[in-house]
Amino acid sequence: MVFSLRFEAHSEVGRIRKNNQDSGYASPTMLLVADGMGGAAAGDLASAVATTIARDADAHVAGAEMLDHMQGILATANSRLAELVSQDLTLDGMGTTFCGAMFDGEQLALTHIGDSRCYLLRDGALSQLTHDHSWVQQLMDEGRLTPEQAATHPHRSLILRVLNGQNNTSPDLELVEVQLGDRLLFCSDGLSGLISDDQIREFLTEDDLDLAIDDLTQAANEAGGHDNITVVLADVVEQDDALDAARPQLVGSATEREIPDVEEEPASPPPPPQELTPEHTGDEVARYAPEPTSRRWPGVIAGTLAILLVLGGATWGVVAYSTSRYYISEADGNVAIYNGLPGSLLGYELNVLAERSDIAVSDLPRFYQRAVSNTIATSDLVSAQESVEELRWKADRCVAVRQERLNQPGVSTPTPTASPSGLSTGQPNYPTYLAPITPTASTESDPEAC
Repeated sequence: MVFSLRFEAHSEVGRIRKNNQDSGYASPTMLLVADGMGGAAAGDLASAVATTIARDADAHVAGAEMLDHMQGILATANSRLAELVSQDLTLDGMGTTFCGAMFDGEQLALTHIGDSRCYLLRDGALSQLTHDHSWVQQLMDEGRLTPEQAATHPHRSLILRVLNGQNNTSPDLELVEVQLGDRLLFCSDGLSGLISDDQIREFLTEDDLDLAIDDLTQAANEAGGHDNITVVLADVVEQDDALDAARPQLVGSATEREIPDVEEEPASPPPPPQELTPEHTGDEVARYAPEPTSRRWPGVIAGTLAILLVLGGATWGVVAYSTSRYYISEADGNVAIYNGLPGSLLGYELNVLAERSDIAVSDLPRFYQRAVSNTIATSDLVSAQESVEELRWKADRCVAVRQERLNQPGVSTPTPTASPSGLSTGQPNYPTYLAPITPTASTESDPEAC
């Protein structure tokens, strides 16, 4: 049986934030929410990029092909973010979650990365269809945190996977069968992070979509409203041609943020020949003709000085920016904290060793060995120190696990292999994130594997 969607979308700043970094989109064939992050580094731009690319690629696709289509959308969005960062280094650090689905009348092609969520209300029972890619969710999966503790954990905004222009972006992809009467909710953590699932279920039972959205956003604001709130709500109803032709809705920063064009750098054409008009005679011709070489030196010197000033200003800007950043990497085989940015500029190292720990990188789970090898960016020294302590716990556990293996006859410990991946965090006053790291072998499907 084929169904249609009746949908509504809403996005607002909330009570604390100065701008909206969320975006949302709803159409007869696509529903999604994107929660941008990066503060001054343009989280609103990141979510707008992902959402508008998805909107432009919205189409009637069926079955498993929807998953390929959605994966292509995320890959395109991630590439566009990388291009924008390479064009403007001040955008480095921006990223966005993406929680959305295509709809073919029978199934949803659910696509998810980050901590925005999709809920399903079916026969009065609420279920969360997505699994947060967050630090606290991982701790909950390990049994180290309860849901109540996770709600107030200082790193509850730390995200393990996100679209940010880096490689190895790996979304969760799943086909979900729908039923008549299902209600779908896509939301940013400005909603799910402030009100409980029981409250969400209660408000979703409202018959009217607009009323349900009003109740949800009001409850989130009354709970503090400290983040942007974006809600996309849809009911699965009997097939209706009018609903199938309904006008799509775009909300949030995607309606406000202008997306810069990605500038290409074509080869510079030769300058056109100077056209001489009738007035260009006598002394005028001399003014437009090339001057003797000896007369050109002042201009050459001035041009050279201008180039040096630009390079000097750019270098100073990068150096000043780098001194405000911290990241975790390897130093002589141990986990260490660096102040600055990885790499160098014009022969000048952009980082210094701030602290060296006694944690051997080889003691970490393979997942985190790769993360440290590729550097883990943090917003400040305190955040870096806290992350190092988390790594210490994981290393100590793995040392014990590997020692136990050595004591078992016939069991050998595999040698870790390095492969590039990345982690990054944003500023402390807005959601932070760790970039995507996905195990490359089935034996490493558990990031805690030792």
